[in-house]
Amino acid sequence: MMIAPSDTQQLAAWLKVLAEPRRLQILNLLMEGVQCNCELGDYLDMAPNLISHHLSVLRKAGLVDVERDAVDARWIYYSLNRAAFATLNTAFGTFFDPARIQPRRTVCGPQDGVILADTIRVTSR
Repeated sequence: MMIAPSDTQQLAAWLKVLAEPRRLQILNLLMEGVQCNCELGDYLDMAPNLISHHLSVLRKAGLVDVERDAVDARWIYYSLNRAAFATLNTAFGTFFDPARIQPRRTVCGPQDGVILADTIRVTSR
């Protein structure tokens, strides 16, 4: 099963967002439930503006939802977008599924059409 180019573009965009360790730490904290900027800052020992930057990137990627406090709109609460995580999990699971790996089949050269078994060579020192 081949993955469509548009799907690989989305996977690459998510990987770019997730490649930042601080963003992964923020997502990890949000797995424990709704958090505000100050709670994230206390745990991560990061400046509020830096946390806001990372949260903005995660929001633009659709991974984080935002809600303002009904009593005092200055307070903003962050949570994970469950639907986006389900989509991300399915997409990564599909793309990185080892069952997709097929024996190599050449289409050019002297071995045209020959199926070659992929081998892993293990050496000890």
